[in-house]
Amino acid sequence: MGRLQDLETFIAIVESGSLTAAARRLRRPLQSVSRSLSVLERSIGVELVHRTTRQLNPTEAGLEFYSRAKPAVSEINEATLQAGNRRIEPAGLLRIGAPVFFAPAYIVPVAADFVARHPLVELDLKLSDTFVDLIEEQLDLAVRIGELRDTELKARRLGELRRVFFGAPSYFARNGRPDHPTALPRHQCVVRTVGPNDSRWPYKDGDTVRTVQVTGRFRADHGASMYAGVTAGMGIGFTPLWQIRQLVDEGQVELILVDHEPPPVPIQVVWPGSKLMPAKTRLFIDLLADHLRNARL
Repeated sequence: MGRLQDLETFIAIVESGSLTAAARRLRRPLQSVSRSLSVLERSIGVELVHRTTRQLNPTEAGLEFYSRAKPAVSEINEATLQAGNRRIEPAGLLRIGAPVFFAPAYIVPVAADFVARHPLVELDLKLSDTFVDLIEEQLDLAVRIGELRDTELKARRLGELRRVFFGAPSYFARNGRPDHPTALPRHQCVVRTVGPNDSRWPYKDGDTVRTVQVTGRFRADHGASMYAGVTAGMGIGFTPLWQIRQLVDEGQVELILVDHEPPPVPIQVVWPGSKLMPAKTRLFIDLLADHLRNARL
């Protein structure tokens, strides 16, 4: 039995809380797991786990050793897998999560390029505007727009999205243009209703980011309908620029309050931190990063 396997066994014991749970997680006999722990403790010369008849707890030395051993073992495993992946043709099913609007414009073209390059790979795209649980949904990776809340995930930043205020020329002809975000409450605003704070729009005031409460006579829970309402002159909207870029280019809507736009939001790809990354996942992320690097976001 190698030292690396002993280290992986110790990590599983600490994280599982018992020898039995660790054995189940590692799919190894309980006696084998106990022997690995004993071999590791003898080789180091210190007790790593304090055992009683009722419970098992890491010692102070064990906790310190765990905090340093876990990232080292992860790096070794990932380096080994990555080296092997370079010799292996990607194959199998790759399950990808992505936002509903973002996927057709930016993920699907990458998917088309990817399957053309790797004929043994199948892609399954799951769309949601919520931050779903990757393990629960059995996703290999997901593209997320916004700051990450789950520290258990690994992430790679792909870019950022500019957020803008906009309206139709017909609305401005009738109602004028707000000269500051604090004037927005006096205007009709078209809100996309998907969350509890959708009617609180962020804006930049010097070096400070503030919010303003807006309202209007038309709301929609779908982006396309919200954009149609703004284009029809029903009020002012707020959205990532890429979603309305064509409307701006065609002159159907105009940007306002440009100097007060809030900071852009990051685009990131995430994957489970506890899983080693197969070649198909790594190569798709690399290709996605290349595509978005040259995209109009």
